[in-house]
Amino acid sequence: MASVSGFQILRFAQLWLVHELSESPLALGYVGMANAVPAISLNLFGGILADKFDKRKLIMTAQTIASILVFVLATLTLVGAVEAWHIIAIAFLAGVVEAFYGPAHESLYPHLVERKALVSAVALDSSLWQGNRIIAPAIAGVIIATAGTAAAFFVAGIGFITMAIVLSTLKVPPIPRTQGTSAARDLLNGFRFLKNNSIVAFLIGMTFFNSFFGLAYIMLLPIFTVDVLGVDADRQGLLMAVGGLGALKTTLWLGSRSSTGGKGMLLIGGAVTYGLALATFALTSEYVGNYWLAFALIYVMGVTNSAYMISVMSSLQMLIPDHMRGRVMGLFGMTWSFMPLGGTQASAVANFIGAPFAIAIGGFLVSAFAIGPALINRQVRNLGTLLLRGEQASVTSD
Repeated sequence: MASVSGFQILRFAQLWLVHELSESPLALGYVGMANAVPAISLNLFGGILADKFDKRKLIMTAQTIASILVFVLATLTLVGAVEAWHIIAIAFLAGVVEAFYGPAHESLYPHLVERKALVSAVALDSSLWQGNRIIAPAIAGVIIATAGTAAAFFVAGIGFITMAIVLSTLKVPPIPRTQGTSAARDLLNGFRFLKNNSIVAFLIGMTFFNSFFGLAYIMLLPIFTVDVLGVDADRQGLLMAVGGLGALKTTLWLGSRSSTGGKGMLLIGGAVTYGLALATFALTSEYVGNYWLAFALIYVMGVTNSAYMISVMSSLQMLIPDHMRGRVMGLFGMTWSFMPLGGTQASAVANFIGAPFAIAIGGFLVSAFAIGPALINRQVRNLGTLLLRGEQASVTSD
């Protein structure tokens, strides 16, 4: 909670401050790009390190470095010496740190819970992000308004260092590590694992389609609210909030469940429903133009997107062997970093055919990618049974 809140507050304060300093939309884009580029290019190497070294120490080191970077930015802001390039440079360095933190985090916490509780663990971990997406920006705004931007950076840094301190007291069971091979061979072995495991490759592909096509509407939401639906910024805020509320509600519901039964249907059904709801939102906004219909559809999108993405994450955690977990989760994390690029492609398509049709195409692609493999791959159709057998085997071995 401390670390995720720190991340959200940092992101809010960075964008706020760079806008104050430059008053340029391009500068906002530079901050996002500076953070995304290292996350995309280094996540796989972060996964290799997570498989080779002590995951707990990697997370502690990453969180400590992140706190130092944020405290430097806070100090520059406090003394009035901060410039836009400082924010962009620190966003880049923070992206480097995130590339090594993410795979270590994703591959560590499954070792802290029993296998039968893994679905709940993934859901509760995800709920921190869903809840903070709603709450943390508001907290950041209050801090900036009452105590200044530097104070917001200091609070974010304290969040990162808090996690490092807590991890220093955490007792982690022995975890197998890869040894005696080069980084290039480790990376090649990771790709071979994906090639030989179609179900894992399918789940990674689902994540990519979700990031690149399914979430592209977020960048174009101002076009829908102002140009298509004809409402103001406050109504856009309500749309974003209700989507987050739907996602959080589903996350908490899944967090209360431990059974893997029906996982395949939840994953495929959730993805198909999300894609169709997204396409319906885009097209009805264009031809019906009813704000409250869009409001209801975005709530459905939040519920179904959360349902199938948590199913993807928990399924991956159960299917990946311990010695390969860091590399595969590094690739999983990299797919999320493609979300800004997905918004860029949607914007380019929208220039030719309009935003509603560009987003509708993305929704149909998400649904099609879920249906296609389910029709031709029996493992995908029987995912729930496969996971249930693994869970029962784990219980028997324990």
